[in-house]
Amino acid sequence: MSVYMLLTILFFLSSVAGLWKIFIKAGYKGWEAVIPFYNVYIWLKVIDKPLWWYLFILTPFINVFTVLLMVVETLKCFRKDGLGEQALGVLFPFVYLPWLGFSNKETYTHPSKIPAVKKTAVREWADAIIFAVIAATIIRTFMLEAYTIPTSSMEKSLLVGDYLFVSKLSYGPKVPKTPIAFPFTHHTLPLTDYTRSYLKWIRLPHYRFPALRDIANNHVVVFHYPEGDTVALQLQNQSYYSLVREMGREAVWQHYDVISRPVDKRENYIKRCVAIPGDTFEMRNGTIYINDQVLDEPGDVQHNYHVTTEDRAISSRLINRLNITEWRQLTQNSYILAMTETAANELQRLDYVTRVEKTIRAKGRGDRHIFPHDPSYPWNEDNFGPLYIPQKGATIGINTDNIVLYERIISVYEGHDLLIEGDRIYINGQESHSYTFEMDYYWMVGDNRHNSADSRSWGFVPEDHIVGRAMFVWLSLSPHKGFPANIRFDKSLRVIR
Repeated sequence: MSVYMLLTILFFLSSVAGLWKIFIKAGYKGWEAVIPFYNVYIWLKVIDKPLWWYLFILTPFINVFTVLLMVVETLKCFRKDGLGEQALGVLFPFVYLPWLGFSNKETYTHPSKIPAVKKTAVREWADAIIFAVIAATIIRTFMLEAYTIPTSSMEKSLLVGDYLFVSKLSYGPKVPKTPIAFPFTHHTLPLTDYTRSYLKWIRLPHYRFPALRDIANNHVVVFHYPEGDTVALQLQNQSYYSLVREMGREAVWQHYDVISRPVDKRENYIKRCVAIPGDTFEMRNGTIYINDQVLDEPGDVQHNYHVTTEDRAISSRLINRLNITEWRQLTQNSYILAMTETAANELQRLDYVTRVEKTIRAKGRGDRHIFPHDPSYPWNEDNFGPLYIPQKGATIGINTDNIVLYERIISVYEGHDLLIEGDRIYINGQESHSYTFEMDYYWMVGDNRHNSADSRSWGFVPEDHIVGRAMFVWLSLSPHKGFPANIRFDKSLRVIR
């Protein structure tokens, strides 16, 4: 049993023990605190709140606010009206409730007998703000978080300007690695360019609470950018490692401020998980194969197509009707259009269109920006692999030919000392011919297949980088129009598939 699971159990038992003694002080039976659902009914009677509050307890997400509010009302029954006292009670109920229950100095007063406490307007606002911040932080950290789509890498499944909810319960919420941070920020303080928003000296080990389900092929997943462990601050939108490959490490460090970031403070990416632990991933002429079987693709996946016409330009009206947002004109009658297969078929039916052909980079013509960035593996975005996706507990043979595929896993993600000398590989000082993976890994690819920086560029996504599952788009705004004309009603309020 992990330390976090043990602490969770202890905190729960501590809170129940506190309620047991509080129930007794309020004139009820202590054992009523251990009966699920019934204990909530008794608790509402202790704080003298209407039974319709019970509906809030049964409502997901709202129940978190309700329980916190019930803790505050319990504190009031013990005349703890101070702002600091109530904040501590909400943050540490597993300590405060037992103290109220077990302390002989703390006495219970029924709410009907408590004189009204007059609060200034400032105090009322402070109470509301603190409660909202605490409750929202808990929900944002462990349950549900809102995200927006900033790039076109997932078109047409997700559009630039989509606002969506990501469930952290689906794959199990994580304990924050850097728990002390400015509220509602990610890694940088508001109104600053580079000021860190979190304390680095408090680092908790990775722990993920039990999940509702496992990640499956084709799930749309939010995760922390794997190459975001090191960042050149002036070029945060570019991979530090790609900069080093282009400029050299000394030049990067000379011209930019380079910092490191913990896992939970790296940029959040959203892609489709096409391969899960234990799979073998391969792309053949732009088609994804998983374990030598073609992967069923969502209908909104798009590729680049080379389109030619008979001395006639493709109108902007047609481009808008086909919902094409990325395109460039090569010559008067030659274009590169990023579009779905449906749009490509419709374009092909036009009399003046002579060719609609998916752009495919030939096998063996490697690209420098493609993982593993080694001439021994001449892969590109259309022809890639086969590549084994590591599974926790699986053991593979390693040698100087394939170590380039897994060296970042061994040295960075799993923290071992890796040394390659000639044809020998040393892990933690021991010559090694095999390696057993300590985590699960995933392979993420954008639905905009020719316009996506994804695992084909930077490799595997470790399990401790997984944030949650993209579930629901609640609002979609076009970046090319002003409000309210920019609201895409047909793309709002939709489930992500």
